[in-house]
Amino acid sequence: MRPYEHGGDIYGGREIRLDFSVNTNPLGMPESVQMAIGSGGAEDSRYPDPYCRRLRSALSIRYGVAAEQILCGNGASDLILRLCACLRPRIVLTPAPTFSEYGRSAALYGGAVRTYLLRRENGFALDRGFLAALTTDVDLLFLCNPNNPTGRLCDPALLAEIAARCEENGTYLVVDECFIEFTHGQSLIPLLEKYPRLLILRAFTKTYAMAGLRLGFLLGSDADLLDRVAAFGAEWSVSTVAQRAGLAALGERDWMERTRSFVAEERRWLTEQLTALALTVYPGQANYLLFRGERAIYQPLLERGIMVRRCAGFTGLDEKDFRIGIKTRAENEILIEALKEVLYG
Repeated sequence: MRPYEHGGDIYGGREIRLDFSVNTNPLGMPESVQMAIGSGGAEDSRYPDPYCRRLRSALSIRYGVAAEQILCGNGASDLILRLCACLRPRIVLTPAPTFSEYGRSAALYGGAVRTYLLRRENGFALDRGFLAALTTDVDLLFLCNPNNPTGRLCDPALLAEIAARCEENGTYLVVDECFIEFTHGQSLIPLLEKYPRLLILRAFTKTYAMAGLRLGFLLGSDADLLDRVAAFGAEWSVSTVAQRAGLAALGERDWMERTRSFVAEERRWLTEQLTALALTVYPGQANYLLFRGERAIYQPLLERGIMVRRCAGFTGLDEKDFRIGIKTRAENEILIEALKEVLYG
């Protein structure tokens, strides 16, 4: 069994009272979604709609793209894996550090992964030097915006230039925007028609705290390509419950506005508190924070029932780097108090 590389593994036997290793919405799951989950009745005894027709129609209205330009899947990771299975890229480029599933999925289907190392001294921001790494032999580029685990948004002008370069080079560009709705960042959705090789990945997992339901979607102007990618997934990859929950989530008109305001305040407060503990906090705009300390904190926190995300498995980071998801003020205060005990006794 391969090692698990992500947050959220609270099932190993130790009691975890607070899981900061995950980065889902700190407001939790909307009540309307919770109600939708249990409202299926006889509907849940039938096979799910394999084409997610109602959900894709609602997504079409929300994001201003045709329903044929949307592919739903069993979470973002499912769609990343399908993309690599379909495209079989020989050379895949990613920045580093970034989400490990890009490289893992590419390698599973024979791809060689190149990384562009983001500089710690630059706060792990994507810089213009990245354009030099985007050579004509790159078949597929994965970019996470905002990046995970750093939380940094890409400069919009640089991102547009990257999209243009990819189209010119014949490189597929997958922009993972699963966290962008936690920020005020600019989506590349308006560029889909201009760049047929551009694909945008989104998920309900983080924004609506639906990690256990598994629901993501891929946007692209090339409907034929999406059909080919779809063929590499299971016939009923999105359950009826997940489709129903997604529809309910899309009906929450002010949910993300409330979330952004909440996250911004708690991110500011947590940054101040962590900095006061002599921890280095890297600038980010997402619903999680990357920080660095000189002393061991993972195991002592775990002994107190608190789990944080160890980042040594990310290329470009090491055992002194940690990521925490932003939670409620009460939960954040518990973390800070525990860190005070661990660091200063």
